[in-house]
Amino acid sequence: MSDTKYFTEEGLQKLKKELEELISKERPKISQMIAEARDKGDLSENAEYDAAKDAQGMLELKISKLQDLVINARVIDESKMDSTKALLFSKVTIKNLNNGTTLSYTLVPEKEAEVRNGKISVNSPIAKGLLGKSVGDQTTITVPAGNITFEIIEISR
Repeated sequence: MSDTKYFTEEGLQKLKKELEELISKERPKISQMIAEARDKGDLSENAEYDAAKDAQGMLELKISKLQDLVINARVIDESKMDSTKALLFSKVTIKNLNNGTTLSYTLVPEKEAEVRNGKISVNSPIAKGLLGKSVGDQTTITVPAGNITFEIIEISR
């Protein structure tokens, strides 16, 4: 039983492509490795066979998790979302009131987070502190370095 996860259309397509690649390319590759190892003789002392079976188990687990994720995925229609509040897929510009620096983040689902590209997970401490806030609001967020107070400067889509 899984929770519904929200994605952009692009994020969901990326997930489906990864799943298709695992099923169509990786699964046959591992089956071939198992067959080759089996041909080498006694399976009870065949480390190559054991490694291939372990890899198969890990791959099947990954495929199962991705299938579950795709089944429970929902694509969000951003045009119907309130653009005055920091929500999923909002680009939020914030000012650190402790040191005056300005940062911009896009709040995305966990699977689409890329911190280097300014996309942070809605499950991160900063995003949780920003969700539901409007321009001009101040919020104090607890991060590993301590408490930081931010002011929301801009929200866009």
